[in-house]
Order: sequence, then structure tokens, then C-alpha cells
Amino acid sequence: MELHNILINIGLTDKEANVYLACLELGQSPASDIALRAKMNRVTTYDILKKLIHRGYVSTFTQNGTKTFTATDPDTIRNEVRKNYMDFKSALPDLRRLHGKTQHPHIRYYEGPEAIKKVYADTLTAKTELLNYADSRLVRQFWPNYDQEYVAERVKKKIYLRGIAPQDDYGDLVAEQNKASHREIRLVPGDKFPFHNEINVYDDKVSIVSFGEDEVLGMIIQSQEIADTQRAIFTMAWSFAGNV
Repeated sequence: MELHNILINIGLTDKEANVYLACLELGQSPASDIALRAKMNRVTTYDILKKLIHRGYVSTFTQNGTKTFTATDPDTIRNEVRKNYMDFKSALPDLRRLHGKTQHPHIRYYEGPEAIKKVYADTLTAKTELLNYADSRLVRQFWPNYDQEYVAERVKKKIYLRGIAPQDDYGDLVAEQNKASHREIRLVPGDKFPFHNEINVYDDKVSIVSFGEDEVLGMIIQSQEIADTQRAIFTMAWSFAGNV
């Protein structure tokens, strides 16, 4: 690999690499000679030399009233690079822990009737049970073949569902079919607990579908922490729903 590129790979800029190589080739020299060798103007070269001095790549001293510069021995730099690498390597466990604590959720957005069906399709990959809040009427108005296409596939895959839904004609009918549909739906008063979104909690994901008057939107949030929190909230709501 070209020397210039190697220096860039260890952290020097393009101009810093040029100036350091010029210093190596010339030996102890004034800034004007280094600028000519590096094919740069003197002012820029002098500014870069100051940066390289600060980083330990160049040293300077004044002789007979003239300031001169010399490159640091490459072996010394190699030892410093190796030390920095070993320091970073020893810090990796702590850095990985920090990364795990601050990892951002992965969020996918969907818009439109056909795109929204991809949200439901993802729930059919669940390895855990589905925890669900839904308005039984809204989803079936949006998707008339919901029971034949989605519920039947969920039953086929033996994915169990526990859900909370408003009590109305649709809710009563869905609850009556609990056993055949491999689920348990608990009903709550619709006037007190209106649902306009459907939420499913499964694996390390939370899916949300919003049934608006003008558009249907959805998202899948992938985050173990968020999913676990929503499971805890569902467990609390589930206990309450059983006593309404």
C-alpha cells in the first residue's frame, strides 16, 4: 500500500501525510523547504507542522535564529499507534456495554392498505404469544377477509393470542370464537375504553396500526426494552379487564 494512504489510515489528513513524508525525506529543514517538497504554500505548511508537533509526529527547534523541523522516528510512531490500539482493545468490554445501553430502537413505517398488511404479516413470525389491543369492528371494516386470511393463518401457525377489545356486537362475536381461533379475548366497556389503534406485542417488537378516517398508518418498533415494558402494561390491563 502507498505510504501516503497508510498514514491516512492511521489518522492523518491528506495534507498532514504530505507534510510528514516531506519531513522524513528532507530531514531537519525549515518550513519553506518542507512546503516546496510537499507542494504546498508556506503558511498552510506551517499550520500543519504545528498540528503535527502537537500530535507528536514532528519536533522543532531553533538553530542560528532559524526554526527547523524534523520528523519523529517512524518506530516511535509505530509504538504509539500500537499503544493506542491496545488501550482501545482493553476498553472494548466497557464500550460494548455502553453501546448496548444506548442502542436505538429500529422503526419501520407503513402507509396504505396493502402496506399495512405487511405489519400483520410480521406478527405471524412471532415466537412468543401475541398480546393485543384492538377494536374488532375497525380491523374487519378495513380488511373484510381478516378472519379468513389473517386469523386462519395465525391459527395454522399455532400462534396464541391474548387480546383486549371493546364490548360491542363485533367484540361479542369474536370472544365467542375464542377457542376455535386459538386465542382469549377479554372485553371492556367501549364507551370507557375506545380503541382507534391496534397494538400487538410479540418477541422484541411492538406493532401499531392506526385506522384513520382518511388513511391507514402502521409501524413496527423493534426494541427488547420497549417490548418488555409494553408486556408489563398489558399484564396490568389484562388483570383489570378480567374484572370489568
